[in-house]
Amino acid sequence: MAEPSDSTESTERAQRGIQSVEVGGRVLRALADARRPMSLADLAAAAQLAPGQAHTYLVSLTRLGLIKRDHIDGYYEPGPLALRLGMLHLDHDPAYRAAVPRVQALAARIGFSVAISLPTPQGPTIVHYAHAGTPLHVNLHVGTVMALAATATGRTYCAFQPPGDWQAIWARQHPQGADLPAFLRQLDDIRARGMERSIDSPSPAVSSLAVPLQDGEGALRLVLTVIGSTGGIDVDWSGPVATALRDAARDIGTTIAAAFAATIDKAPA
Repeated sequence: MAEPSDSTESTERAQRGIQSVEVGGRVLRALADARRPMSLADLAAAAQLAPGQAHTYLVSLTRLGLIKRDHIDGYYEPGPLALRLGMLHLDHDPAYRAAVPRVQALAARIGFSVAISLPTPQGPTIVHYAHAGTPLHVNLHVGTVMALAATATGRTYCAFQPPGDWQAIWARQHPQGADLPAFLRQLDDIRARGMERSIDSPSPAVSSLAVPLQDGEGALRLVLTVIGSTGGIDVDWSGPVATALRDAARDIGTTIAAAFAATIDKAPA
């Protein structure tokens, strides 16, 4: 019988993991999937650990900065290192990298705030917010998950993704039931326009315009949303704000396509 080669033994050693690290990863995944602060008991149950065992992992994860504990209610949430890792992941996304400077320039040019939202399994989530103009009486910040039906961002998110990607979120947000067929017809109109708007909704005196950013295969990469005070922002479909928003999305899309083409050209034959 042939003896295993050094390379075979080396591969086996390289593939052997550390179980405690993988268990810690289960705790982090449970918190990430919940997308809300969690108690020790809930976090332990989600990670399939005994509370005492979960506590020891939480102590180490807190020391590392991957998790932090609120000193008032004792709930656990992502720590500063976890947030830095999340932003590092975003910084390597071509769509996000191309969008940020153009969104900053757009906000400065039109005088209204602009949000970049990422399509996530929890819903459209703001990952960058370029402030401009006067402060708005609306609580929007990085990490805000936008409602599907009540916001222009949410409706755009739904319009440019398969229904299977968001209907579970819809069911959670409308536990008493809602007119889904009417909503689907509304999404047809959004796709035809390539843009959506909200007027005085979901917050009074705040209006917005949103457009999708898709890749070459039609997959939704980002949603760009301009937000301003009602009466101050022109939300006409062909107005100057809508035109500037479409132009910015088109510019970002062109940049992404060029970057992808360059990657293909450099690939080995």
